Amino acid sequence: MMRLLSRYLLRQLAGPFLFSLVALTSMLLLNQIAKKFGDLVGKGLTASVISEVLLLSLPFIVALTLPMAVLVAVLYGFSHLAADSEITAMRASGVSVTQMLRPVLVAGALIAVFNFLFLDQVLPRSNARLRNLSMDIGRKKPTLTMREQALNPVPPSAYYIRASRIEPLTGRMRNVTIFDLTLPESRRIVYADSGYMAFEANGRDLRVHLYDGAVHEYRPDEAGVVRVTQYEQNIIRARDVSNALERSDVQFDRGDREMSTCEMIDQRVLSRENARRYQAMRQQYTRQDLRSLLRLVPEPAIDYPQPELRQHCGPWRTVERFLRGYIFPEPAEAQSAAAPPRSAGSRPAIGPGASTGTEVAAPVLTSLSAVSEANANQGREMRSANSYAVEVHKKFTISVACFNFVLIGIALALRFPRGGMGLVLGGSILIFAVFYISMTAGEQLADRGYLAPEAGMWAPNVLIGTIGLLGLRAASRATGTARGGDLADMAEVLFGWLRRRRA
Repeated sequence: MMRLLSRYLLRQLAGPFLFSLVALTSMLLLNQIAKKFGDLVGKGLTASVISEVLLLSLPFIVALTLPMAVLVAVLYGFSHLAADSEITAMRASGVSVTQMLRPVLVAGALIAVFNFLFLDQVLPRSNARLRNLSMDIGRKKPTLTMREQALNPVPPSAYYIRASRIEPLTGRMRNVTIFDLTLPESRRIVYADSGYMAFEANGRDLRVHLYDGAVHEYRPDEAGVVRVTQYEQNIIRARDVSNALERSDVQFDRGDREMSTCEMIDQRVLSRENARRYQAMRQQYTRQDLRSLLRLVPEPAIDYPQPELRQHCGPWRTVERFLRGYIFPEPAEAQSAAAPPRSAGSRPAIGPGASTGTEVAAPVLTSLSAVSEANANQGREMRSANSYAVEVHKKFTISVACFNFVLIGIALALRFPRGGMGLVLGGSILIFAVFYISMTAGEQLADRGYLAPEAGMWAPNVLIGTIGLLGLRAASRATGTARGGDLADMAEVLFGWLRRRRA
């Protein structure tokens, strides 16, 4: 019986889950398209390149919408079951709330594991590929879409074209003015009654064919002299005005959101070691200055070598390499911190003077710039370590949110069985807002060192999970009924709690 009940409950949730996942992803994808529209249009990109940009944007969107879809599905499915008295019938048959929860919680745990693998392996590599593709698109010269009554540059040349009117059918330009800045020793302005513009057969050079005009040339070494050349036809060529996207194989250094969890752990350990290294350098400066002021023989200068990047996570690295070949091509290696200046070894030695046997050299203190540099480098490395730690915990906390959303979703649906779509929409938006705003605030505080990364990232999950467990405890003790529990009842519960708090 329990196997049939488990399959029935999961079937009731599968439809709302898939629908909400597709709907939420589509909404955010449309928003992403609107943001990127201006960067993609006007560059002559093919449909395949634009599609690749949008597809590489999908993993980031799915990472946000997957936990949302879990909450929406649980709220809708269980509120529908409660409103139809199916929950009451199950409890009357001897099925406890815990037994009803078991298959849904297992499904939520599996989705959480899948979400973590998605965040850890797919999302960083898609972000890295999207960044490389965006840089390639940014380097591409825009297709020359001429605008009337405007100065249109022709990169990478030093030509600027202005046309009073452009005939839409033929592309003929009227009242053309071309500013030629190619030669540093002279400036030319080309006027024409009309003209055409087209690419050469090689697809890289631009040809401008002008009719009935004049060329005005100015030379700085010939003050007050303007050379005017009349013409009936004139052809100007701009070299290497490429109209094709050039894909680069260069892998750029990746940021924390373009690394897997293990790679970020490597970088965090390296940053913390660098921070300790700079702290030791500062302490050495202090000891040397004290010994110098006391006219003591200086201690030998200590060399602090640059720590090496070490790999962590052990056997999971083998799994990463296996998955890497099936998800995306080999990504760039994790970036390493730049080697800091060797300030400690270059400090002037402090010791007795060599002029006489009794004289001691005047104190030689560490320069303020060296101390400030070591202090700034230590702070930078600590902030970098915090940033990596925040991103590591964020991957886990977003994944665990799938499980906690199951808890709080079932608790709300059982407590307010008549909530309907108002509960589904209102409850989902409220919980999403609380979770993501809390997580964003915790991320900002942790990045700046005001809060531990663990506390900043896990506080929203602790809050949502605690409310969910308390709600399920109350629901398991309550008698099964489908009466009441609508939005009015929800408002009464909320305002009653507020009144008790004020009292």
